[in-house]
Amino acid sequence: MTTQGTRFQVANLAYRFWLYLAVGIGAVIFAIPFYWMIRTAFMPAWQIYQFPPQWIPAELHPENFFKPFRVFPFEIWFLNSFIVAILSTLGVVISSSIVAFSFARLRFPFRDTLFLLVLATIILPEHVRLIPTYLLFVNLGWIGTYLPLIIPKWFAPAFHVFLLRQFFLTIPKEMDDAALIDGCSPFSLYWRIHLPLSAAALGVVAIFQFTFEWNDFLYPLIYLHELNDFTIALGLQLFQGQLSNKLQELMAASLLAVLPTILLFFFAQRYFVQGIVVSGVKG
Repeated sequence: MTTQGTRFQVANLAYRFWLYLAVGIGAVIFAIPFYWMIRTAFMPAWQIYQFPPQWIPAELHPENFFKPFRVFPFEIWFLNSFIVAILSTLGVVISSSIVAFSFARLRFPFRDTLFLLVLATIILPEHVRLIPTYLLFVNLGWIGTYLPLIIPKWFAPAFHVFLLRQFFLTIPKEMDDAALIDGCSPFSLYWRIHLPLSAAALGVVAIFQFTFEWNDFLYPLIYLHELNDFTIALGLQLFQGQLSNKLQELMAASLLAVLPTILLFFFAQRYFVQGIVVSGVKG
């Protein structure tokens, strides 16, 4: 091996070392708040407010995870959040994929103009539409129900339409031509060709939407009024306001609240990474 090749290998190893070191330090910094939440959730009450703070609990108290369920109906709030998040995610995946396929593959008048109009709705802030949509749902009699949180998601949100359209454009058009020659209809082309090939992009959309709906606080606060109708994000805020002196129970409830999104990303991270890499490359 030449001297130049040896220097190149040494420089490459040094670059990788500093890169991994920076990534490791960043990971530790971002993981500290999560560890602090886990540590507080298992700690006894007397140790939480000690100074200097203790990093390791002196005793483990798993009963902290059961106490919030005795004060508020957390199990009902979890069920409500699952209902809203799953139905909303299902609506986004179905409606956005159909609209995105139409913009990517079908030919119709003013297609590009309509797509620009759809993208323009992303620019409009959510808070600008808040009062008109609230008045609309009042007239429909939907206030106090989950319909304002679920039904609008079945009308193809613009961001997800853009994401899926960009992915559909990466699929070779030769596959469409072959399917159409064999007598495949446009819907069959969407259902049998594009949808199976889009698992990665659909997974990204599902993760984004489920996480957003699970953590959403503003819209449940506006549309839900009854205690048993609250979602977990709204319930945690109520718990924090009334029992803020019981920090260990609040952290235990918060840990349970973030657990579904962590598990979702853990099991679907392959689709998430693959979808992020390939979406938006072409078009």
